Amino acid sequence: MRAVWIAVFVALVLSPVAAQNSQAAKSAPFVPSFSAEDLAAKVPAPKPEDVKSIDAIMHAIYGAISGPAGARDWDRFRSLFLPSARFTDTGKKPDGSIVMHTWSVDEFAHDAGMVFAQEGFYENGMVNKTESFGNVAQVFSSYESRHAPGEKPFARGINSVQLLNDGKRWWVVSILWDAERPDNPLPKAFVTKH
Repeated sequence: MRAVWIAVFVALVLSPVAAQNSQAAKSAPFVPSFSAEDLAAKVPAPKPEDVKSIDAIMHAIYGAISGPAGARDWDRFRSLFLPSARFTDTGKKPDGSIVMHTWSVDEFAHDAGMVFAQEGFYENGMVNKTESFGNVAQVFSSYESRHAPGEKPFARGINSVQLLNDGKRWWVVSILWDAERPDNPLPKAFVTKH
């Protein structure tokens, strides 16, 4: 009988408390907030010339991943990105269905690093089209990828790069890209600078 009274006590006394806590959790979402200093403390220090302008950070993105077979400067790479930045590649499977691959900064550095250790990879921007508003910018950047400088590109496509200015520097928020293929040719406006 004592066990029944304990169960009734718990149900009557503690259930309203649990319900109140549950309601409070539902009504007050936690939204993380970061200052420029908070963000800077989470990544390696950037080269100031890499993050001073949109053009500079775009150049640094391509420069950080390009080089002969071997290691890359992953600290330089990480210094360009928000700690929570995402990389997303989209394309088509042989059956025509759409596929996406997505990585965090560390996942991308790990996976790309495995490939770059074995073979050279050089990527350069061809045409950048930038739109900005306040502290945000969006850059559509056509690219060419090669295994060695001067070689014919083995891939081309468009990177959609989202950027943030925190008042002190530019950050990459995300990069989304799609590659050129027969059913998805690069638009002429992204092939040649005007």
